[in-house]
Amino acid sequence: MPRLISPLALALIGVILFGDGAYIHAKAWLAQALLERAFDRSIATGQPVKPWSWADTWPVARIEVKRIGASAIVLAGTSGQALAFGPGHLDQTVQAGERGVAVYAAHRDTHFRFLRNVAIGDIIDVTRNDGRRFRYRADSSTIVRFDASGIDPAATHFELVLATCWPFDAVTSGPERYLLHATLIGNRK
Repeated sequence: MPRLISPLALALIGVILFGDGAYIHAKAWLAQALLERAFDRSIATGQPVKPWSWADTWPVARIEVKRIGASAIVLAGTSGQALAFGPGHLDQTVQAGERGVAVYAAHRDTHFRFLRNVAIGDIIDVTRNDGRRFRYRADSSTIVRFDASGIDPAATHFELVLATCWPFDAVTSGPERYLLHATLIGNRK
């Protein structure tokens, strides 16, 4: 009898773990579909639309790097809850397309995983939730301490910074951040 219980217990544990993993992936897929829908409704109505009724955030932009097929919906704010679902727009920074530095931050192992593949010179397209579109060119990257980014919120140029943890392949969080700097090169049609 004990020999039979062990395989059954292991099989039950395996089914539970598989179900838990499948649930997480299903939830992530559904969240992205709801974010896309909310973003499209925001553009259509001109008003911020929450992706679900209890959300503490809403889509503010979509970023795309077409060369590598990357796209992400950017959310208002950088609370832990917002960053669980997508990149966040730092509240203290301007919107994309405005004079100053717009900063979007996300986790390196999820929504900004693609940053490791962005090359200097790549085009980054940003569509805001008001429908305005802007084109940036990646012009440099830096590795900085989390408390010494060097980002000047009073900058007079039109800039975009995409920020994530560094190094990309780390399994624990650390003090360093990867910053991809981009400069506005025009409006998109």
